[in-house]
Amino acid sequence: MTDFLANEDRALLERHGLGTFDALWAKQLEAVDEPNTARGGWSSVFRLDLEGQGFYLKRQSNYLTRTLHAPFGEPSFAREFRNISRYRKLGIPALQAAFFGERKVAGEVRAILLTRALDGWSDLESLLARWSQLSAGQQSAILKACGLLARQLHGVRQVHGCFYPKHIFLQARGDGYQAQLIDLEKTRPLLFGMRDRIKDLEPLQRRAPQWNEAQLRELLSAYLDQPVDSSLLDSWLARLTARRSHKETR
Repeated sequence: MTDFLANEDRALLERHGLGTFDALWAKQLEAVDEPNTARGGWSSVFRLDLEGQGFYLKRQSNYLTRTLHAPFGEPSFAREFRNISRYRKLGIPALQAAFFGERKVAGEVRAILLTRALDGWSDLESLLARWSQLSAGQQSAILKACGLLARQLHGVRQVHGCFYPKHIFLQARGDGYQAQLIDLEKTRPLLFGMRDRIKDLEPLQRRAPQWNEAQLRELLSAYLDQPVDSSLLDSWLARLTARRSHKETR
């Protein structure tokens, strides 16, 4: 497979001798957390800063996943990179890849995925932790941004699969917020209409207990492009609440 190197990042990486798979694999960096050692291999994440631009360098060895695309297994980064590329093609706001490549070395399957850091953005989970400290205007703008992001995602018939607060990043822009997604490995096509949409949205509701019913209606209003008092919102809220209760009592 031919390595991917984003045109926007080529010159910067090459100035630092990091424009190739081997160079990125050999680069000595401190991991940002403990390596994941599931699936019979390992996967680790490192922070890389070059001339004021931040990146996350992810390396893995024999960390394979089976998919319809690769029934005998492939690096999980390969699937994530395909989804990053799909999101970009479909215009869904999401993290951007700077480099991707994979190698087989003496029976070892290695993969690298380099993505641009979202410096200056805040994940929704951290915003929820100080939700009561935000103004009503900020809260409404965040709810609207999340609803519009979900609407854009589902509008091009994609399901994120992990639509959690920690995977939604926001940045204040004027009076509003922009939102985008990370962790795209579990993305798949939206096949089952409302069922898939509810399944994708419900974890966000469940993991944001700070949101009351009025605020959930604000999010759904943006998602469905309907007034907050619409009867359509009633049915969606009922479906979401029912699924949440089912998940919480399992």
